[in-house]
Amino acid sequence: MATREPPTTHPLLDLFPADGEWTETEYYFVSERGKLVELSNGKLEFPPMPTEYHQLIAARLFAVLFVFVTQHKLGQVRFAPLPVQLWQGKVREPDIIFMSNAHADRIQKYWGVPDLAIEIVSENDERRDRVIKKDEYAQAGISEYWIVDPETKTVEVYRLEGKTYQTYAVVGEKEKITSPTFPDFEISLAELFAVNS
Repeated sequence: MATREPPTTHPLLDLFPADGEWTETEYYFVSERGKLVELSNGKLEFPPMPTEYHQLIAARLFAVLFVFVTQHKLGQVRFAPLPVQLWQGKVREPDIIFMSNAHADRIQKYWGVPDLAIEIVSENDERRDRVIKKDEYAQAGISEYWIVDPETKTVEVYRLEGKTYQTYAVVGEKEKITSPTFPDFEISLAELFAVNS
């Protein structure tokens, strides 16, 4: 029995831009349909879908930050999926973002460059958060960046100095997060990383 070769072209593919030729307009058309997707150098990137544990950590961190920011009237906190334009043609979706009142004009239908971005490291995709996005967020001018690592149960807090991030703190499981953006904020990592709620 002969095997059928897959077609090398398909009429449906002609409806989409070639890899490297996607525009923001075309990107938003896809992202507005509920897809977790990012735009980088004219290419669509599909980050791994979050695990249940990833979402549990994100929910806990967002809840505590939201209450703190709201009580102190500091600005706005949101969570993915929400496109954030770092610059023309570069759109990312950090897990959690904060925008200060001073930069409220950067909030439109989508967000411009936030004051804080938080990424929870995804399984088998550590380089994306630790290298690629870290460099991009620094280039965009995001003043603070947190890398939350569920495997090592640590949170790395970086502060932008000039055009690069400098380590502000590396917090372990028995410690509490501190932040230059929120001097009075703290959350226990034991609570953040607890498997059961």
